[in-house]
Amino acid sequence: MTSGAAHDVVVLGGGLAGLTLALQLRQGIPDLDVVVLERRADAAPDAAFKVGESTVEIGAHYFSDVLGLRDHLDQGQLRKFGFRFFFSDGHAGIDRSAELGVSRVLPTPSWQIDRGRFENMLLERAQAAGASVHMGGVVRGVDLGEGDAPHAVRVDIDGTPQVLHARWVVDASGRAGLLKRQLGLARANEHDVNSAWWRVDGFVRPDGWSEDAAWQQRCDPRERWRSTNHLCGDGYWVWLIPLASGAHSIGIVADQALHPLETYNTHEKAMAWLRMHQPRLATALERPEHSVLDFRFLRHFSHDCAELMSPRRWALTGEAGVFPDPFYSPGSDFIAMANTFITDLVAKDRAGGSAGAYARLYDQLMQSFHANTMVLYQGQYPIFGNALVMPVKVIWDYTYYWSLLAPLAISGYLTDLGMLGKMRPRFERASALNLAMQPLLRAWSDACPHGTPEDGRLLDQFDIGWFREMNRMLHDRVDADAFIARVDDNLGHMQDLAMEIRERIRESAPSVDTSTLDALLVGASMPDAPLLSPAWYARAA
Repeated sequence: MTSGAAHDVVVLGGGLAGLTLALQLRQGIPDLDVVVLERRADAAPDAAFKVGESTVEIGAHYFSDVLGLRDHLDQGQLRKFGFRFFFSDGHAGIDRSAELGVSRVLPTPSWQIDRGRFENMLLERAQAAGASVHMGGVVRGVDLGEGDAPHAVRVDIDGTPQVLHARWVVDASGRAGLLKRQLGLARANEHDVNSAWWRVDGFVRPDGWSEDAAWQQRCDPRERWRSTNHLCGDGYWVWLIPLASGAHSIGIVADQALHPLETYNTHEKAMAWLRMHQPRLATALERPEHSVLDFRFLRHFSHDCAELMSPRRWALTGEAGVFPDPFYSPGSDFIAMANTFITDLVAKDRAGGSAGAYARLYDQLMQSFHANTMVLYQGQYPIFGNALVMPVKVIWDYTYYWSLLAPLAISGYLTDLGMLGKMRPRFERASALNLAMQPLLRAWSDACPHGTPEDGRLLDQFDIGWFREMNRMLHDRVDADAFIARVDDNLGHMQDLAMEIRERIRESAPSVDTSTLDALLVGASMPDAPLLSPAWYARAA
């Protein structure tokens, strides 16, 4: 491979974002000339490779249905038993902690992903689909062409310097952010949160942390371990994610102001930190069968980007562009949406149309999705240990996600300009409600008692009928009019839930100022029946 005729697309990076993009491009445009350059020369290992192992609805749909990988997901990965939260800071008895999750699996599937196994499979499928994937390809720089001229990618392939010309260049190089750095696109981000993570041999099974038969049986018997389990406290959460390779992923994610990275940035320190904050997990990890496979940490992982898609025929996807926070596992969602926009841009350009205006629009949409997702996290970590407020926040955040963004991305309307135009005022309404709700939840939490009450509640999301139905309908295929009607119904649930939460705040914390939300709810009436049972607001007064 040497200098010569321009390729259609050169992708910088052959990880999750780059390989899924190559596969999507080749599936959508079978004669497209796609080249992927990956620095890594060898196959990825199972288990101890990359984090980002939990998927949620948009990313899971993208992998399963858009890329057609359902066979691998069902046979080579683990079906996820939803998100699960234990408010267990300092507790040795998990059965006495308030628990938030599902007692039975929700209708729309998602999976726990062993990233090494998954990316090895993606490499094979991208090559089988006709993409040229060059392992050991070290990118030295990109010279962007002016006007309609091709771009030039300087790369060493197996130590041999070469220049590849390309109509499109897509940066999927992860945190290396090759184009992002070259073009000075990094943007300041005040979300100062850090993480440390490691993998251990063998599954860590919270179901066995209690001998209480009633506690064990109140979920599908002994299935809690398949959840993305979150052990929560003020300013932090700890993840437990099982991997199909037989390992378990453990991670601490914490606000720097409340839990400095220096207190858990080695395995020894992390275990001491767990003994203080999550002693039951620490005890489990000290068992001899859970040998440590790796340990890594990352400081200030959240990052923004000034531009993600350009009329000049370049784009960024995955962590090369933006990354908000691992809570709620949005990473694969953003890959799914960015790759779908990029595929549409390449298709429009190849068909002879001008992709410039679409590139600006898609960039604006991705920036908006990122900004609205960041609101869920920034300044909110102090809530995470509040067993009274955090369960309500989780239901609100899910409702927000399932009301508009998830249906739009899963429905196939993501690049439909007519639908996007109709959705715009609905997104603006939902965004306004969320922007008012998030600081209100923080103020409510600040005004309420913290600590981790040992009441052993199960707040069962499966038992919330309207909530379960929102999840089920994500994969219904309906025409445009029915889709808009469904989104409007979802927005109605959002508004009803906002009113109910506001009333609970007024009752339990009358000093909290609700005026911003009040202005958005003028003329609205309380729902006929409670959306959440009294247990969800237990002890909030």
